[in-house]
Amino acid sequence: MNWEGILLGASAFLCIGMFHPLVIKAEYHFGTACWWVFALVGTVAAVVSLFVSDTILSAIIGVFAFSSFWSILEVFQQRRRVERGWFPANPKRIHLYKGDKVHT
Repeated sequence: MNWEGILLGASAFLCIGMFHPLVIKAEYHFGTACWWVFALVGTVAAVVSLFVSDTILSAIIGVFAFSSFWSILEVFQQRRRVERGWFPANPKRIHLYKGDKVHT
């Protein structure tokens, strides 16, 4: 039996599951200004994955890297969700949002 596909799939699932609340918290506390952190983490992880000799570990690190890259887009999408009133806005940063549905 070959468990590598299951391991890679589970790792992708966990990475996505980890980044989802991380994006929500990051946007709440730092706004969209935190996008560069996701870019930096993704770049470092992508470079590390190039130098890892184990194929599965390299793939898992690559999935982590591209989940981080995808989070850049999600931070900006999260801002729109806050503006629509789907998520609470940080009361300390309420002036940065537009729209009348923003609630704290």
